Amino acid sequence: MEVECCPNCRGMWLDFDELDRLEDVVFDRDDLKGSLIHRQVVSDAFCPLCGAPLQEFQYRLFDLKLEFCPVARHGFWLDAGEDERVLEVMRRRAAEMSRKLDAEMEWRKTLKQMHNLFKETK
Repeated sequence: MEVECCPNCRGMWLDFDELDRLEDVVFDRDDLKGSLIHRQVVSDAFCPLCGAPLQEFQYRLFDLKLEFCPVARHGFWLDAGEDERVLEVMRRRAAEMSRKLDAEMEWRKTLKQMHNLFKETK
């Protein structure tokens, strides 16, 4: 994936689909990622493509603020290090889903055992 980087601040511009591809490095279950943009407010930064004011938002309800261009979904601005934070969030999300699935499977086994026990006592 080729992204545009600022040599001064080490921030990066991701086209709209490139953020999804960055997330997919560790968690490619789009249906389980959750809503992307929450609590958007106007930022003091501008889109490098069209010059429109970027909007800051809370990324997937985690403690991470990113910025995006609301005009034609141009893309996302990530400050230095925020790409690693996105990967950390996706790793955490993947682990949560794994724990949830493990707990559901364990619950199913317990219910099946209880069901079989009740069958035997009839």
